[in-house]
Amino acid sequence: MQQGQSSNSGQQHLVTVAGDEGSTRLDRVLAVREPELSRSRLKALILAGSVSLRGAPIRDPAYHVAPGDTITIDVPEAIAPEPAGEDIALDIVYEDDDIIVLDKPSGLVVHPAAGHETGTLVNALIAHCGSSLSGIGGVKRPGIVHRLDKDTTGLMVVAKNDRAHKSLSEQFADHGRTGAMRRGYMAFAWDLPNRARGTVDAPIDRHPHAREKMAVRAGGREAITHWELQEAFNGRDGKPVAALLACQLETGRTHQIRVHLAHIGHPLMGDGVYGPHFKTKASRLGPASQAALTALDRQALHAYLLALEHPGTGEILEWISDLPDDLTQLRDKLRATQ
Repeated sequence: MQQGQSSNSGQQHLVTVAGDEGSTRLDRVLAVREPELSRSRLKALILAGSVSLRGAPIRDPAYHVAPGDTITIDVPEAIAPEPAGEDIALDIVYEDDDIIVLDKPSGLVVHPAAGHETGTLVNALIAHCGSSLSGIGGVKRPGIVHRLDKDTTGLMVVAKNDRAHKSLSEQFADHGRTGAMRRGYMAFAWDLPNRARGTVDAPIDRHPHAREKMAVRAGGREAITHWELQEAFNGRDGKPVAALLACQLETGRTHQIRVHLAHIGHPLMGDGVYGPHFKTKASRLGPASQAALTALDRQALHAYLLALEHPGTGEILEWISDLPDDLTQLRDKLRATQ
């Protein structure tokens, strides 16, 4: 092993695979050759794209290396064990002593994780609330009872004390089956469904080969999404090319709407993870619609509705969030068939 010089961005480690290590899993080789890094740390670095071969990231811990391969490990600079407050602007739509409801922008990660240790919503909340956030979520996720994907916009609620955290967690687990909790999303999806509304009831688990993805899999966790057609959009040929769907969750699995809509043949516009093969559909859009989709540069998903029972007063509260500017621009261009 060779170890590069340390810098402000951490250290770069080089591991050259020996002859007797050929056709061995990447994570096993690194665990032996890099004993100062724990197995969990190495796995996190691999999944974050910080381990590469010939300049290309290897994101699969089970990748089989070959003799002579030189593996590069970029180890970030050590950080504090607890997130620090950061001056990041928050769009707060409601706040009291128990909860904060905010409108999350695209690009904001909810809590620190491998590859996103700073600049997260949690860092912003710590600066805004100080020590008043609920501690139930742990030091990395204070107050967090649910998440939105990094590039999904819209409404989120955060608990400011442990009582609120417990109540909200129970409501999210129930997802409106017996209580007031409702979570609604606006989703721009490719193609037009053959009916006005429907339900996707399909279990979700980790993808068997791409661990950063989720997939519909037998034996996975229960996942139920209800959808209803709001608007249809035609392409330049006058035929339906996309649709705006209102989705409501009955469960809250990772990437649930993205996975479920792709599963029924209507992946989200702009979703490079679950709908990349639909990129050719963009050729049926007008030039202005294509430009709006390119400028979006994310999945076209917005959490527009949040309703819940206030954990302190028991009052039923509801918030609505308008489409953000990038999705409004996409909708307007699609309507005009431009």
